[in-house]
Amino acid sequence: MNNKNILVIDNDIDLLKVLREILTSEGYSVDTAESGRQAVERSKTSVYDLALIDIMLSDTEGIELLDILREDMPNTIKIMMTGHPTVNNAIEALNRGADAFITKPIDPEGLLELVKDKLKKREQAENLCQDKVSEWLEDRMRRLELVT
Repeated sequence: MNNKNILVIDNDIDLLKVLREILTSEGYSVDTAESGRQAVERSKTSVYDLALIDIMLSDTEGIELLDILREDMPNTIKIMMTGHPTVNNAIEALNRGADAFITKPIDPEGLLELVKDKLKKREQAENLCQDKVSEWLEDRMRRLELVT
C-alpha cells in the first residue's frame, strides 16, 4: 500500500472525483480543494508529497497559487494542469517552480506514470541527501575523535 499524500486542486468537482478515484485506486491518500483558498487552508494543516494544481481556478490563478504553495510546501512536487494549454503558460509554470505540466483531458495512465516517476525521483533525492548528511556526520565524528 502506498503512503503518499496528494492534494488535487480544481474547481471542476467532477474532475476532482475522477482524479481522486484514479489516485486512490493506486493506494494514494487524496485530499481535494475546489479553490485556491481551500488549497492554502489544507496546506497549513496537512503535509503533501504531491499537488495537482489547475491553472484556472475560480478565485485565483493557478500560477499565483503555485507561488504560495512553494512557500507553504517547499518539498511538495507541484504538477500544473490545464485545459487551455499555451506555450507561455507552460513556460511560466515551469519557470516559477512547477515540476511538470499536463493537459486536460487527463490520460489516467499517463497521470499515474508521471506521479509515480516524480515521487520516485523525489524519494531518490531525499535518500541521497540523507546519505550525504550521514557521511558528513560520520566524517565529523572521526575527526573529533582524532582531536581528543
